[in-house]
Amino acid sequence: MNRLKDLQRFGQSVWLDFLSRPLFRSGDLEKLIETDGVRGMTSNPSIFEKSLAKGTDYDDEIAHYVGKGEDVGAIFRHLSVEDIKQAADIFKPVYAETKGGDGFISIEVSPYLAMDTDGTIAEARSLWAEIARPNLMVKVPGTKPGVPAIRALIEAGLNINVTLLFARSAYAAVAEAYIAGLEARAAKGEDVANVASVASFFVSRIDSKVDAVIDAQGGDALKTLRGKVAIANAKLAYQQYKTFFSGPRWEKLATKGARPQRLLWASTGTKDKSYPDTLYVDTLIGHDTVNTMPPETMDAFRDHGTAADTIETDVAGAQKVLDDLKASGISLDAITDALVIDGVDQFAQAADKLYGALAAKRAKILGGGLAKLTLTLSDEAQKEVDAAIKAHGDAGRRMWAHDKSLWTGADEDKWLGWLDIAKRETDDLPRLAEFTKWAQGFSDAVLLGMGGSSLCAEVLSDVFGSKPGSPKLHVLDSTDPERIATVRDAVDLPRTLFIVSSKSGTTLEPNILNAYFQEQVKAPRQFVAVTDPGSALEKTAKEEDFARVFFGDPAIGGRFSVLSKFGLVPAAAMGLDVGRLLDDTQRMVTSCAAMSPPAHNPGVKLGLALGALATKCGRDKITIVPSKALASAGLWLEQLIAESTGKKGKGLIPIAGEPLAGPETYGKDRVFVHLHLAGTEDSAAQLRALSDAGHPVIRLDIEDSYQIGQAFFLFEVAIALAGAVIGINPFNQPDVEAAKIKARELTDKFEETGTLDKQVPLFAAKDLTLYTGGNAGQHDGTTLVEILRGLFARIKEGDYFAILAYLEQTPAHEAPIQAIRLKLRDKKKVATCAEFGPRFLHSTGQAYKGGPNTGVFLVITHHSEDDLSIPGRTATFGTVEMAQAMGDCAVLAERGRRLLRVHLHDEEAGLRELGEAIDAALGAA
Repeated sequence: MNRLKDLQRFGQSVWLDFLSRPLFRSGDLEKLIETDGVRGMTSNPSIFEKSLAKGTDYDDEIAHYVGKGEDVGAIFRHLSVEDIKQAADIFKPVYAETKGGDGFISIEVSPYLAMDTDGTIAEARSLWAEIARPNLMVKVPGTKPGVPAIRALIEAGLNINVTLLFARSAYAAVAEAYIAGLEARAAKGEDVANVASVASFFVSRIDSKVDAVIDAQGGDALKTLRGKVAIANAKLAYQQYKTFFSGPRWEKLATKGARPQRLLWASTGTKDKSYPDTLYVDTLIGHDTVNTMPPETMDAFRDHGTAADTIETDVAGAQKVLDDLKASGISLDAITDALVIDGVDQFAQAADKLYGALAAKRAKILGGGLAKLTLTLSDEAQKEVDAAIKAHGDAGRRMWAHDKSLWTGADEDKWLGWLDIAKRETDDLPRLAEFTKWAQGFSDAVLLGMGGSSLCAEVLSDVFGSKPGSPKLHVLDSTDPERIATVRDAVDLPRTLFIVSSKSGTTLEPNILNAYFQEQVKAPRQFVAVTDPGSALEKTAKEEDFARVFFGDPAIGGRFSVLSKFGLVPAAAMGLDVGRLLDDTQRMVTSCAAMSPPAHNPGVKLGLALGALATKCGRDKITIVPSKALASAGLWLEQLIAESTGKKGKGLIPIAGEPLAGPETYGKDRVFVHLHLAGTEDSAAQLRALSDAGHPVIRLDIEDSYQIGQAFFLFEVAIALAGAVIGINPFNQPDVEAAKIKARELTDKFEETGTLDKQVPLFAAKDLTLYTGGNAGQHDGTTLVEILRGLFARIKEGDYFAILAYLEQTPAHEAPIQAIRLKLRDKKKVATCAEFGPRFLHSTGQAYKGGPNTGVFLVITHHSEDDLSIPGRTATFGTVEMAQAMGDCAVLAERGRRLLRVHLHDEEAGLRELGEAIDAALGAA
């Protein structure tokens, strides 16, 4: 006689708590059904992980789905659904034989949804529809949010396996949800006879927790309760079951064919090896119960278990066990409450492990097709990062679910269109290919845009250059008349394509640049627009008869738009393989997908690390160290970091273009981010010295130029999630608008009066004049050196020094400005920035005004000898540039920033005099 099969005589079904593909393919599952009387099967992430990760049975299918670009969540869905279908088909004869009373296979909704009612309902319905087997049971946790989901799903006619039950009070709520769901279904005239459910009580975990408390308290009387509490709790739950499923209320449903919700004993393998290995089977046998056993427990019971009707033996003794436990001061309610929390966490950890195993296999299959992220942290920093990952481990899933409460609960959910834009843009590849062919009729292309509308194009231009036969791309994101003239003179105007790029179409700079070049070429068919649907620029493009209009996604902010038309149209104009760029990018997208756990999700790992390093370690200066070929990628990343995180007095301050020095040069506020392109110069030795000195070093190795799209997406995810840790909305830019308003006011005043605001200088000389910048009364001294010395004296540890130069960005200007910043860095041991305006207003300008008040600013303006007129305006480009600089200073001053403004009358001589004065001021400091 088979002891396992004999359990059927006492009304108990044996379900196998295990699943593997070889079990199906070998015929062993059919043997278990025939020989052991196995009548069902359960699965969970831990079971799937052992099956998927430990062998090679799934490798071919995994490779197939990886080749299709599927993320680990989608891959697991495919594999698990297929396994569950196979198991359901094998158990179909049992289901038929028992007329729908048994023969079930269970699949679990995502453990990440344990506290999400609506998410649980949606996923359960989705699984039910996809698997489409009548003997499927969907596992739903019996948490408080799970109870209303159970009721709704029963009403909808799904079979539900309620899991994670420990307390009898929780079971009462679950039984009520089941009955109420059936009643609602019957009230609509729908069938209740084919709806089945089990309520899964976890057994051994209770004893493990109670026994640990007993052992800690000691005492012989308490020790007699070891190994008895879980069984006593289960026996009393069975008495509840008999009450719930009897009486007039239940009989009304039973007459319609409704089945009682059976009790299922889960976690029946003994954890304490001093207990009999069949303890939780022998003692819990009874009518309308299920025992789901792991294979080793089945083997043990088959060998030496005792089949008898035990569930109702000594019920009074069971009650006494729980009474004695309560009298001892040990709260079973507190223990079961903690077990639910722990159970949810364990299931989530098991899911993380499962998805991590799939991610590892996916990465192995991809081989070298993915940019490699490496974080080198001190033990102290690693501890803080690990804590952040533990606290925010669900950040990636919440982001992909568009959960705005991940950030500030404002409107963040409306700005996440960038998450799947790479995949969506592939649908428009034919149109972009046609544009590439059309653009080959031009010798040059000039992009007119600011910030996110221009920096992505500049990166692509610098990294790839234009392909043979395609126009050379020039990026113009400045109102500086000298810069405009430089670009104008560098192109053949009659053979130049102009790309006017602006999301809103109301941004000042591209609008006046468009007006200027429209007048220069007088050929609107040389112009195309990239803008959002319904924008002012779309209207202008139609009115002026532009050759083409490309639309961005209104759900993507400017700095996150690199993989949308704002980056792809310039890429297509240059003749790049846009399809390859998007395909390569998609590899990173799937690596950063919702179900990739933090340890295997580069975007989540990087974002939580940056957030933790800033908030917990004070390392908020992100020093960007790119390979020379990726230098402009540093400018793009600079904007992404500054404009996304620098607000409400918080944020990360990006440091771009500052050459590396020895570890002794830096304070404890630095993080170093190295972007390395294979085959180019490497800073490994210098970075190793920095990491050896305790500085965090982050390295992204890019194998080829087309992986730049992967870097874009990786950092977009990372900075969005760093914003969640910091506690800000990473998708707005409130302080950028403040500077725009000031500049507009000054420009309007000039249009009316012909003058800008006059300011009283602190110091005047032949080649330069020094102004307060708007914060009068903060500066002492009468000479240039004394005033500068006073400014530098206000720089404290942890501050940064920024030069904001409203000059054309040329080597002749960059060299003296770079020399000044490095002198300040080396002397004051602070991070330094060197920015050229007005482009930085749409980039780091947000962090300088809205971020932490740790910046000290030297603003440089100049008098342009060769100004340019703006068609239809009194103001010139030089006037607009000066208004932008003065507006910038005014807002910095309003925010209490420490600053001076130097106005150059002669650029070369003025910069030379300024540099000499700074040398003197630092030498005396």
